[in-house]
Amino acid sequence: MKTLTVVVLVLTILSGQLNAENPSATNNKITLKLDDASEVTVKGFIAPVEESLSDAFREWDELVNLRVDDPEMHHPASVFQAFLPQTSVSVGDLWVLDMTRIVTLLKQLHPNPNFFLHINAGDSLGLWACLRAYNDQYADIVFRIHAEFKLQDGWFTPSQFTGHLVIDRIEEKVAFFEMYVPKSIINFDINWKMDKNASGHVTGTGFCPKMELRAGTQDILERVEFTTSITQEEAERTLTLRFYKSQQINWVPLAQALEKAQAQQRPIHVISIDGPLTDESC
Repeated sequence: MKTLTVVVLVLTILSGQLNAENPSATNNKITLKLDDASEVTVKGFIAPVEESLSDAFREWDELVNLRVDDPEMHHPASVFQAFLPQTSVSVGDLWVLDMTRIVTLLKQLHPNPNFFLHINAGDSLGLWACLRAYNDQYADIVFRIHAEFKLQDGWFTPSQFTGHLVIDRIEEKVAFFEMYVPKSIINFDINWKMDKNASGHVTGTGFCPKMELRAGTQDILERVEFTTSITQEEAERTLTLRFYKSQQINWVPLAQALEKAQAQQRPIHVISIDGPLTDESC
């Protein structure tokens, strides 16, 4: 089970649905295509996690020695069709990714990826993308993927996979790609069947300094001037709302809520939450 996370938050007004559509987005739609005949060289990385583990989990050899399955692979561009929408889209639009092709990429990291998380089934499942920006030549797609890896004696669940796919619209080729687990104090959850004769699993968390797939150079995002766009923060927020309904609530810290409750003469609701709030790392 997940490590208990108790958060005292206060809701002083009725829950409101945050608009997933960004107001700065226009109605201009574009179609994104890739030349399937092209090829993309993808490099994979997994840095050791041992230093972040408690003493008990350091005895789990498969976790301590977790490394990328293939440091470099040549993927046909057809694999990256998984990130493209089936219809024309505007900046800020969301769509579901093709998991049957995404799994090919994740297998470069580890041979046993799983999209149907063994814990927290429900809203946190999924693979979504958002058109963040474009100009006449390039389009930037931001995505979020929830997946885990089945180890021999347990599960390794990253907080999330996020990243960019930049398409050269003229050449219809991948100009840049990155898919990675964001850095944080804790960015993965683990479940280990330490005792093979026991029925349950031991749970824990840790920090992986680097788990990613990459093709091309990131400076393209710095040097390209997009004519139509939303910010990276807006795209990430829109994606987060697709995974966690709790993020649609206007939560307020206790001190601020006490002031509002007194001013508005409204009741205070104290919530205890067991489980993840914004990612899958507890």
